[in-house]
Amino acid sequence: MQNKCHQNRKRSKRRAIYCPVHRCYLHSVSQKYNLYADSAGQLQERGIGRQRALILVATKTAVSLEGEWLEAFWCDQCEQTNWYHVKKCDRTYEVSVASVELWQQASGVIHPAGNPSVGEFTRTQARMAGNNNSKYFQ
Repeated sequence: MQNKCHQNRKRSKRRAIYCPVHRCYLHSVSQKYNLYADSAGQLQERGIGRQRALILVATKTAVSLEGEWLEAFWCDQCEQTNWYHVKKCDRTYEVSVASVELWQQASGVIHPAGNPSVGEFTRTQARMAGNNNSKYFQ
């Protein structure tokens, strides 16, 4: 029979992800959104050779970027939630503020400015949930 101390060691540790400004621990408040590359240039930025990047993009529509994702974190010092681009490097994590370009590479996220194919009228009506909107149709 194993003792309690040994059982506790088997538990997974918290990810060591720290605020880039204050260096305090960041608390995750969202799921991970994986990133994908759909151009050879995006793969080349990550150290893949030009020829191999062109072949990957030609054979696959999108290439999953291993060890990179977008995630929202709460910082105790900032007292706010921010979206960060997280890169796993061995056992450490590099954290930077998520750019608009990265949002376009993420899978399963809602467009930050809303769906561009939805008109302004529909967007306004959706924000007015629970109101009696029939006056606009009379």
